[in-house]
Amino acid sequence: MSAEPTVNNAVASLAGAAGLPRKNGELVFEAPWEGRVFGLAVSLSEQNYYVWDEFRDQLIAEIGQADAQGDPSTYYERWLASFERLLLQKGLVSQDELDARTAEYESGARE
Repeated sequence: MSAEPTVNNAVASLAGAAGLPRKNGELVFEAPWEGRVFGLAVSLSEQNYYVWDEFRDQLIAEIGQADAQGDPSTYYERWLASFERLLLQKGLVSQDELDARTAEYESGARE
C-alpha cells in the first residue's frame, strides 16, 4: 500500500505552467509577500484546511485563464489570486475580511 504524497512532495512536483519559479533548483521569490503567500498556502494545506490538489487545480485554472486573456500578471500574483479564491470558497475568510487586509497592505498599515 502506497502512502499519500506529502504536501511538500506535491508542491515540489508542480509541473508545467504551474511549476514553481526556480533558479539552480532553489525557489525564487522577487518580493517578501511572494514567499509569505507561498508559505501560507502550503501551511494551511498541511493543517488540513484544504487538500493540496484543490489549490493546485485553482492555480492551474488561474494560470490558464490569465494566459488566455493575455494577462501580464506574475506567477505569484496568480498564486495569490488562486489562494484568495480558495480561502473564500472554503469560508476561511469573508470578502470583507479579504478586502480589509488588502487595503491594509496597500496602504502600508501592514507589511
